[in-house]
Amino acid sequence: MRILVIEDEVKTAEYVRQGLTECGYVVDCAHTGADGFFLAKQHDYELIMLDVNLPEMDGWEVLEQLRRSGCTSRIMMLTARSRLADKVRGLENGADDYLIKPFEFPELLARVRALLRRSEQPASVEVIRVAGLELDQSRHRAFRDGQRIDLTTKEFALLHYLMRNTGVVMSRTHIISQVWDMNFDCDTNVVEVSIRRLRAKIDDPFDSKLIHTLRGVGYVLEQRQ
Repeated sequence: MRILVIEDEVKTAEYVRQGLTECGYVVDCAHTGADGFFLAKQHDYELIMLDVNLPEMDGWEVLEQLRRSGCTSRIMMLTARSRLADKVRGLENGADDYLIKPFEFPELLARVRALLRRSEQPASVEVIRVAGLELDQSRHRAFRDGQRIDLTTKEFALLHYLMRNTGVVMSRTHIISQVWDMNFDCDTNVVEVSIRRLRAKIDDPFDSKLIHTLRGVGYVLEQRQ
C-alpha cells in the first residue's frame, strides 16, 4: 500500500512516515501543496494525508484540484483546525476523514486501516436504479428521469450509499461512519447539510420525492405511492 503525506511540518511528516513505514506501508512525503499535488498526479496512492496550512497551495485547494481531476485516492485531512465549519468544509469537498492535531499514532493507524479496508472492497454493480433515479458508478454520473444531475464527491457517495440500501432506514451515526469514514461526532450536522443539498438536486425539481426523514431515527431512500 502506497501512502502520500503532504505536510509542511517536517517533524510531523517524518513521525508519520516512520510509523507507517514500520507498519509495512510505502510512504512518500511532500512539504508544499504544489509538490504534493504533483506527486499525487504522478503516482497512484491508496491514501493521501493532507494538511490544511500548506505553502504554495493550501490543503483546500489541493483537495479541490485532486477531486476535480478525478483522483479517487482516499484523502485524510490532518490539521490543527478543530472548528466544525472546517470539518464540514473538508468532508463536503471530498475528504474521507478528518484528524485533528495533535494526535496519537495508534488512532492515526486505526483510521488509515479503516480507510484502506474500504478501498479493498470489491466493486459493486456499476449502475443502480431506483424509480426514475439512476446512478452510474463507472462514469460517476447521476440521472433522474433522463436529466443529468451534477453531484459533489460526497453527495455522490451519500446517494450511492442510500441507493444501495433502498428501503432501509439509515441512522445519522451509520451514515457518517460509512460515507465519511470518521468517528461519529454528535455535534456535527454534516449529514443533515448533505441530505438537504442532495434533496435540492434529486427531489425538489421533481413531483415524486425519494429521500424521506424518519424523525429521531434517520433517512431512507425509496419510492412511495
